[in-house]
Amino acid sequence: MKQKLAEVPISAAEVKHTLDSIKEKEGELNYRAGKTYEYLEQFAKLTPKKAKELFDAITKLGIPRIKEPHIVKLIDVLPTTAKDVKIVLQGYAVTVTNENLDKIAATIAEFVK
Repeated sequence: MKQKLAEVPISAAEVKHTLDSIKEKEGELNYRAGKTYEYLEQFAKLTPKKAKELFDAITKLGIPRIKEPHIVKLIDVLPTTAKDVKIVLQGYAVTVTNENLDKIAATIAEFVK
């Protein structure tokens, strides 16, 4: 019987990197993985290294109530304005001050330029 050991959110950049590794080892991906890879080719904007750096930068801001899944979603969407950050976070039961929204947007904007 299989048992789930842990559940950890990962960014689209990390998924793409993992699929690249599988594709390299096995030569091709199955149908579902192939479709996922096609999607990520279009929408995963950062490298895994840059995604990790951005994750660390947002974490260092020390914003209350912002957890790993929230940060990963922000990395996947890359909102660069406080309004866009607020829109992304509306999908979660989390409230963030306008000042912190500005901090997050500024941090993401540095990585996007």
